[in-house]
Amino acid sequence: MSTPLSLFLTVGLPGSGKTTLARRLAADRRILRLTPDDWMAPLFGDGQADGRRDILEGRMIWTAHEVLRSGASVVLDFGCWSSDERYAIRSIAELAGAAFVLRYVTVAEPERRSRSARRWRESPETTFPMTDADHDRFLALFQPPTARELAPEPPPPAPAGFESWPHWASDRWPTLPRLDLRPAAS
Repeated sequence: MSTPLSLFLTVGLPGSGKTTLARRLAADRRILRLTPDDWMAPLFGDGQADGRRDILEGRMIWTAHEVLRSGASVVLDFGCWSSDERYAIRSIAELAGAAFVLRYVTVAEPERRSRSARRWRESPETTFPMTDADHDRFLALFQPPTARELAPEPPPPAPAGFESWPHWASDRWPTLPRLDLRPAAS
């Protein structure tokens, strides 16, 4: 029995367990996992590097779209802190003919911060140092997925000024080219 073509998106704050879940999904299903943190530190030594993270994420989303169009599933381990980002990625998955599977990962705040600190101590090449002020800022910026996002109903219309969620995504992630809007071959 084959598994359906899917784009898995792990969502949550640093230290919540997204990457652990993404690794397990990729290994269990034998699919590609794309994680910006695996690239940012080796390439730039910084989590944001003057906007380079957005550039890298745009290319990873494009790669995920191409992988889906080729008939293989993929895991994006991004965090995706806003509902707009999640709706855009969902639309890109569906455009490629894939199911969208959002996996929201959360743990108690003291545990999350402890995990982040432990990861920095034990594997600094895979993460970046985070202060309490960073964690406080992350909490303030993060929008947990809503019931609507987690339900199998259609996403809302794209934000004003954008004809579709993929076009919004091309603006949000500047290196994400305008995607082929033709439905994927069945």
